Amino acid sequence: MNILVFNCGSSSLTYKIFEATGDEDIPVLLSGKFHRVGVVGREPSYSEISYQGNSQKEIVSVRNHREASALALKHIRANKIGIDCIGHRVVHGGGYFQKTELITGTVIRKLRRCLPLAPIHNPIALDVIEECMKTFPSVTQYVTFDSAFHSTIPPYAYTYALPRKIIEQFGFRKYGFHGISYLNATREATRFLHQPPGRLRIVACHLGTGGSSVAAIEDGRSIDTSMGYSPLSGLMMSTRCGDIDPMLAIYIMAAFEYRSSELEEMLNKRSGMLGVSGFSSDIRDIARQMSEDDGERASLAFAMYVHRLKKYIGSYIIILKGIDALVFTDDIGVGNYSLREKICEDMAWCGLRLDEARNRKAVPEGVSLISADDSRVRVLTIPAWEERTICLEGINLLRRDA
Repeated sequence: MNILVFNCGSSSLTYKIFEATGDEDIPVLLSGKFHRVGVVGREPSYSEISYQGNSQKEIVSVRNHREASALALKHIRANKIGIDCIGHRVVHGGGYFQKTELITGTVIRKLRRCLPLAPIHNPIALDVIEECMKTFPSVTQYVTFDSAFHSTIPPYAYTYALPRKIIEQFGFRKYGFHGISYLNATREATRFLHQPPGRLRIVACHLGTGGSSVAAIEDGRSIDTSMGYSPLSGLMMSTRCGDIDPMLAIYIMAAFEYRSSELEEMLNKRSGMLGVSGFSSDIRDIARQMSEDDGERASLAFAMYVHRLKKYIGSYIIILKGIDALVFTDDIGVGNYSLREKICEDMAWCGLRLDEARNRKAVPEGVSLISADDSRVRVLTIPAWEERTICLEGINLLRRDA
């Protein structure tokens, strides 16, 4: 059985076809990714694809995720690859979804109600679902949701300090996101360190080209995370502001006469790295610009990103009463050694020392140990591998419904 999995990042679209031949035996038949989808920057969007031992990279203009998914589906059909099932990652299911679901008309209607909860991710995921329904109308599709891993966060960490009536009426609480990635990071860290989950305290940093977050993980369970009711809060991200004083939103609406939709668009799509740097939402562009004569704004954006991330890591180390492992995952977390160096500077107070040579040699395809031999805290880079987890969710779902 061939399972096609789509994973929408805020500025990327990853897709893989797995040959589901057994519980753990799910080799990748085809792997592809569109980078810098809709990114405002100095470099163009491009695609990478690997199939039957051949890899290619191509500059291709894609304005949005629907266009990217259409090109992916066109390539799959052109190569006459049979598809038996299609799985999708959806960031926020709100109170409507607590588990993986087969896509039906009812599920589509509920997904539409969830669009405002994650205004960057949920709409693009639905666009890709609709494109797949148009191209493969008879193929079974399913959705898996990104907040399940954080369902273990205790009430004192997920409850907002708002009037109880408002919380109960609207279901306001911290949900947390990137849960599929954190589940994978926890599993791989315990496997690599030869420890059961119950013996590890982990701070995991999911650092993507669009969204980023941090999670405190104890005994294999999430006990806190930086994102909240929506993916807007927490770290400074590519175009998202992260944590700000709530009064700023009120002042901005009054001063500029913004409607709520305009404020939401500004905070989600024109803030963060793009808003501070003024020229790019990609931290890789910003890091390169820092050495230029006009790199002052780029340097400020980079320093803000590092400061916010270190602040969350430090607070979670205290909550966990120390940590055994610090994990970096997703594209920026795994692929940017200079950022990891800055994050791990002056961390000896908690027993963490980075090995610079190991850090620079970390491989993007597998788990790498980058801490020094005398570091009490193990520092790892772990690829997100979200698509494999989504595939396994689909296999389990189909078995339950068989």
